[in-house]
Amino acid sequence: MIDASVPVSISVPTEPLKFKVVLIGDGGTGKTTFIGRHLSGKFAQQYIPTRGVDKHSLTFDTNYGQISFDLWDTAEQERCNGLGDGYYINSDAAMIFFDTSSRSSYTNSSKWRRDVSIACPNIPIVICGNKVDIVPRIVKHRDIDIGKDGDGECEYYDVSAKSLYNLNQPFLYLAKKLTNHNDLHFISQ
Repeated sequence: MIDASVPVSISVPTEPLKFKVVLIGDGGTGKTTFIGRHLSGKFAQQYIPTRGVDKHSLTFDTNYGQISFDLWDTAEQERCNGLGDGYYINSDAAMIFFDTSSRSSYTNSSKWRRDVSIACPNIPIVICGNKVDIVPRIVKHRDIDIGKDGDGECEYYDVSAKSLYNLNQPFLYLAKKLTNHNDLHFISQ
C-alpha cells in the first residue's frame, strides 16, 4: 500500500537537446584534433587531412540537462569545390578555426565566416585561435579583430587541443547562446 503522505518522485529520462555545429577553417588548423581530444582524451600528433565531412556527437551535462552537439568536421577542399554550403545548411552554430602560428589561416578565417554567415544567417559563431601552445605565436591576441566588427553573433577564444587550454569554452558559449540560459554551466562528471 502506498502512503499518500509521502511525496513520490518519478524521474523520466529526457533526451538531450541537440544542436548541429559545423567546424570550418583552413586545413591543418586543428579541427579534427580538437574534436578527437574531446572524444578520446588523446592528442593526435600526426596530421591526417579530413576528406569530405566527419560527423561526431559530443554531449555535455549541464545544470539544465544534457546538451548534445552534432559536430560536422568539414574538409578545407569543400569550400574550394563549392560544397561547403551543403554542409552548412540547418546548422545551429559554427566554430571557425585558425592556427595562431599561421597568419594566412587567420586571414582566411574572415572568408570562412562570410561563407557560413551567408548560408546560415544569424547563427552564433565561435572563432577559435588554436595552437596557442606553439612558440612563437605569429597571430597575437591584440591583432585579432574578427568578431569585433559587429557583423552578427560572434565570440573569440584562444584554445589549445594539445595543452587542453580553454577546450570547453567554445562549447559553453554556444550552449548558453543556443538555450538562452546565460547562467548555464557544465557539470563535471
